[in-house]
Amino acid sequence: MSDKAIDPACAPLYPIREVSRLTGVNSVTLRAWERRYGLIRPQRTPKGHRLYAQEDIERIELILQWLNRGVPVSQVHDLLEQPERIEVPTPEAGDWPCQREQLVMAVEALDLTRLETLYNQSLALYPVNTCLNELWQPAVTQLEERWSDQLGAALQRRLLESFLRTRIGTRLYHSNLASRGPQLMIAPLSEESGALWPLLFVLAAADAGYRSLLLDAPLAQGELALAVNRLRLSGLVLASGQAERTEQVRRQLPRLAEQLSVPVCLAGPVARIRAGELADSGVELLSDDLVQSVSRLRPLLNQ
Repeated sequence: MSDKAIDPACAPLYPIREVSRLTGVNSVTLRAWERRYGLIRPQRTPKGHRLYAQEDIERIELILQWLNRGVPVSQVHDLLEQPERIEVPTPEAGDWPCQREQLVMAVEALDLTRLETLYNQSLALYPVNTCLNELWQPAVTQLEERWSDQLGAALQRRLLESFLRTRIGTRLYHSNLASRGPQLMIAPLSEESGALWPLLFVLAAADAGYRSLLLDAPLAQGELALAVNRLRLSGLVLASGQAERTEQVRRQLPRLAEQLSVPVCLAGPVARIRAGELADSGVELLSDDLVQSVSRLRPLLNQ
């Protein structure tokens, strides 16, 4: 609790849900920053509910600045308390490379216990966008490069997909209940590309306030048109980490974009790999970066 008495009449206090909305940091992470690292000290109501002042919100935004510069959360407290005396660590000094390597090793070793620990730790301590940019997206890219010629690759992929489907699916369920944002359908481009990139996209989209329907496998074009009409979708996002088949990219996707009444978007590495072939096709190319992809969605949906 802050040492200074605050007059509610002149200094408003915000509940944790509102602070989460204002800063983009979920309530689980805010509580972890308070309990584990002492980074913020909200006031409490007589019933124990947290209340945050404007200075707490500004402190949270400063914490995010340090984290986005690659500073480990364990080092942020000293930077906040003595900013003029602490040498700012370079991004290379952060612990993300170590966490990425641990994540890759856990998947390759089929170590579900370690995978669970890394997943919970990352999303409890860091904002979703930071986790995606610094940990999950780079690790999946590295794994997919290794899987091209590695024994046991199919098992590793399916195990990771199953793990993320369960954890992200739980977050998605609660996010959809609370959200009033546009509704998206998110699916893989093909059976071969798998569900990893759609799963990670859903994590980013849910954090940005979208309601999402996640498909584990692609649908035929006629089924997609039916889904758009019956489910009142605002957009279709197809995600993949691969180049995909040339026939599908050059002919089927543009035809699908013509048939559907909502934007047909590509996200993940496929959007970069096939950008030249789809530039004037009607297919909306988002980004190979999933956080950027989500940020580019809203103006498309508002057209």
